Amino acid sequence: MRLLHAATLGAGLALALCYGTAQAATEIDLFFPVPVQGKLASEMTRLVDVFNKEHPDIHATAVYTGSYDDTNLKTHAAIEAGKSPAAVIMSANFVREYVITDEIEPLDPLIAKDGQTPAQFMDQFWPALRLNATDQGHVYGVPFHNSTPLLYYSVDAFKDAGLDPDKPPVTWQDWLDAARKLTKHEGNQTTRWGVMMPGTYDYLGWITSGLAMSNGGQFYNQDYGGEIYYTAPTTIGAVRFIDELVHKARVMPEGVTDANAVTTAFFQGRTGMMVLSTGSLSFVRENMKTPYRTAFMPRKMVNAAPIGGASLILPKGNSPERQAAAWTLMKWLTSPEIAGGWSRFTGYFAPRIAAYDLPEMKSFMTEHPDAKVAVDQLAYARSWFATYNVVGVRKALEDGVQAVLSGRATPEVAMAEAQKQADGLMKPYVDQTALKLPE
Repeated sequence: MRLLHAATLGAGLALALCYGTAQAATEIDLFFPVPVQGKLASEMTRLVDVFNKEHPDIHATAVYTGSYDDTNLKTHAAIEAGKSPAAVIMSANFVREYVITDEIEPLDPLIAKDGQTPAQFMDQFWPALRLNATDQGHVYGVPFHNSTPLLYYSVDAFKDAGLDPDKPPVTWQDWLDAARKLTKHEGNQTTRWGVMMPGTYDYLGWITSGLAMSNGGQFYNQDYGGEIYYTAPTTIGAVRFIDELVHKARVMPEGVTDANAVTTAFFQGRTGMMVLSTGSLSFVRENMKTPYRTAFMPRKMVNAAPIGGASLILPKGNSPERQAAAWTLMKWLTSPEIAGGWSRFTGYFAPRIAAYDLPEMKSFMTEHPDAKVAVDQLAYARSWFATYNVVGVRKALEDGVQAVLSGRATPEVAMAEAQKQADGLMKPYVDQTALKLPE
């Protein structure tokens, strides 16, 4: 009986220890968006399952939160409700706003615990990514998946139009000339457009900012969250070029077209070129049945492309234990091996430079030269504009460009209204930061 009693006690103690270990796992949640076409949601869930198996002391739950803008709204709401997610994959240009509103934790202390300085930590990532991840020398975001817009073009359409597929357009004039040759009509119907690009929120502001940069503009004040340049000649010139594509050259359809309609037209041969994120590469690769290639965004004054994509952030409101667990997840997701695998699966380029030293990544880049274009374009990439109330400020621009696309406003009028709206949205921050002189 004593032996039986001891065995029972021993079994009970073992179960209690196992139960205690299971209970000790730190529970964290990861908000993540899916901003481009493809199977990203299921792959993210799979990755988090792998992470949990490799880290039994942490249990992470992947929570799909919609688009970048949806994720931003849900994150703000969760923080305000006192239910901050442990980590968020957030559009990289939202980071500054979270710093301004004091809703984000600086990562410097966690980086220091790993024996690095903020500069040493950021040196692991492509230089073009660093400005949208840092503020005043402090690290607030870890680049996770990133992109630039690319020019995709159909090899068959180029040959049909008498264009050389080995010589994609380099300048805006080349682009316009190629688009004219690619555009085909049958009676009053346009059977193939020269070029198409998304005109919806988020995408349109990103592409327009890239065109303004290419036209020699800065587009926004990189050092201050209350200043943008919608009425600058470089921005107006970019919007005039869009207007010319639609209403003068008539090589791009009028009105607002979403990304799904753009890719469908490309797959069906109804557009010879399209502007889309490198994050859509795997989706295009899987669905385009005829040969295609990618190229740099054509330039006006200089080669330039805005950085897109997302960084991992640590919202305020989490316990030290959840912060530490989230930091472990963030480092794991951005390790060269995981970042490289995510890049190959999605089309986003890997933010960690070391990912491209891995044998599997070298083989992939050799096999898929379309993916190499985005990495090569990084030499000319710049941060995407980051301001106070960034979504509203961006939408002010997009409303203006959409009015131009639909023929409801000239570029000059549209940009004047966009500047006025954006200035109004940023005024609380401008007033807060402006020097008030004594009366």
